[in-house]
Amino acid sequence: MTEFLNVDGGTIAYEVTGAGPLVVLAHGMGDSRKAYRFLVPALVEAGFRVATTDLRGHGESSVSWPSYSRTDLAEDLIALVKHLGGPAVLVGHSISGGAATIAAAKAPELVTALVELAPFTRKQQVRLSDLRVSTYRRGMTHLLGTAVLGSTRQWAKYLDLAYPGTKPADWDARLAEITAMLAEPGRMKVLQAMGKISPADAGEQLPNVTCPVLVVQGTRDPDWASPQTEGEAIIADLPAGLGKLEMIDGAGHYPHVQFPQQTLAAILTFLNGVRA
Repeated sequence: MTEFLNVDGGTIAYEVTGAGPLVVLAHGMGDSRKAYRFLVPALVEAGFRVATTDLRGHGESSVSWPSYSRTDLAEDLIALVKHLGGPAVLVGHSISGGAATIAAAKAPELVTALVELAPFTRKQQVRLSDLRVSTYRRGMTHLLGTAVLGSTRQWAKYLDLAYPGTKPADWDARLAEITAMLAEPGRMKVLQAMGKISPADAGEQLPNVTCPVLVVQGTRDPDWASPQTEGEAIIADLPAGLGKLEMIDGAGHYPHVQFPQQTLAAILTFLNGVRA
């Protein structure tokens, strides 16, 4: 059942399932909390209290916020964890990976561990050699088309690339839901705004994180010329010994949707280690 939390600037939608230690799941831009539809039941079965939230401007959360930076999203996550009586494990995908990093650095008493799925947590530098990687070049083209033109068609083409190979069984229905959400007044403007915001604020906070961090990357993620190199760079920017990188073979930018069992296994192994 959807619940709502009023924060400065608008209203955040969320829902909570299960009982046990709190895990908060935050999705990437242009998506909603349904991105975690395959992970939530398994995490609940594993003994966690799981909260999924719609980012500001997405899903059932309100539109027309003053800004959409990772720092803004981090403040929303901190407010939600406080509201739910944290501390919590934060799981963030893509833009929310950076937001979760900032939240952990700013409120260490509220965050016991971080899981970053295909995260944009560092300032990006495009090199000429990167553009020789066709999937990266095509992904960038579709993302730019979405950001500049506000085109749902370009976003759908990006998603087709971001889910390489086998699509989820409910792919057609889920794509229709995402397209319908972006057609609602103001939603595409949010996606455009987020696509133009630098992750530099998250990168600056990586050295200030104090909890264990798991970074999960798909080997076929088109958002980087080398997803593994990006994951290794995030780990390197964290304090020594805090980070671990897990590569999901064959996954694109959405490993938790394409390969939920492998992603879940990596998360649970990590969290069991944190508990120990």
